[in-house]
Amino acid sequence: MRIIQDKTFDEERALYGSSDILVSGCAFDGPADGESALKECEKVQVERSFFNLRYPFWHDNGLTIRDSEMTDKCRAALWYSTHITIEDTKLHGIKALRECSDIKMRGCDVISPEFGWSVHNMQMEDCAAESEYFMMRSTNLHFHNVRMKGKYSFQYIEDAVFESCIFDTKDAFWHARNVVVRNSILKGEYLAWYCEHVTFENCRIIGTQPLCYCKGLKLINCEMLDCDLAFERSDVQAMITTPVDSIKNPLSGRIIVPEVGEIIRDLEKAQGTIEVRKKENQGNCACA
Repeated sequence: MRIIQDKTFDEERALYGSSDILVSGCAFDGPADGESALKECEKVQVERSFFNLRYPFWHDNGLTIRDSEMTDKCRAALWYSTHITIEDTKLHGIKALRECSDIKMRGCDVISPEFGWSVHNMQMEDCAAESEYFMMRSTNLHFHNVRMKGKYSFQYIEDAVFESCIFDTKDAFWHARNVVVRNSILKGEYLAWYCEHVTFENCRIIGTQPLCYCKGLKLINCEMLDCDLAFERSDVQAMITTPVDSIKNPLSGRIIVPEVGEIIRDLEKAQGTIEVRKKENQGNCACA
């Protein structure tokens, strides 16, 4: 392996097409303002390096980045690359990860609008993210202990598992398919409209008008706080452990809830069952 250490690069395609290299303690910055520093590379390791120029990692195969920083000027940092590991790194440029596959991220700080579009087979653990349209149209995701804040996250994703996460995000999981969310907190308006075969298990859901127009929706032992007009036109099986402010026109299925402030029935074809089971006497129920 060739070692490139303690150097500064600012020219166009500075290390283009390199293979089997270790980049350590380097800076990609300077007046030449060159792009695509490590484009079309293979078997690249990067550690303790600084990226302040655009498009550094495009069309790479076999990339490891550790203890590094990509600034807000490092736009579209990773595109069209595969077999990627990123650890303890700041990704602060817009559109930081797109059209990539086989990714592992751990201990990273992401501040990147439009992050993670059309990504496939990605693991993320112990990370924090601020973004808009986070992970749109991505597939085969597994997130654990991820804290995310922003808007319009996880839209059109498929085949994903989220565990022990905290998401503060409106319009999340719209049109998502085949998703499981466990032991997590989800705060924000209009959660998961138009989703298909999405399951929330042991979750806390906070915010107005959640879970409408869904197909194959499941809630297992979930809390719902400040949730009104929930489940409109949804096919749903739900076991809820807290009172719900209001439930409107569930299309089909069964909702079990300890208390509901208002049940709205003004659509004839909405035939979903609502069972109110008081916690102190689970043997008795009132159906609506």
